Amino acid sequence: MSTRPQKHSLTLHGHRTSVSLEPEFWKAFQEIAQERGIALNALAAEVDEGRGMDRGLASAIRVYILNHIREKAAS
Repeated sequence: MSTRPQKHSLTLHGHRTSVSLEPEFWKAFQEIAQERGIALNALAAEVDEGRGMDRGLASAIRVYILNHIREKAAS
């Protein structure tokens, strides 16, 4: 069961920002960073750099997680 999004602080390129994500997405994002052996802020910066201006960071993180899960399922 999903709960309401919660704000989480991140540092991107030396600047503080926050994203609102459901706890399930935040946990999955943390797990991906740990799996890849990189800091959460570094993963967020990667997502930020590839998101384009038409998508918010929280949405880009959700799509990143979805794509990550799909890639794992396909392999």
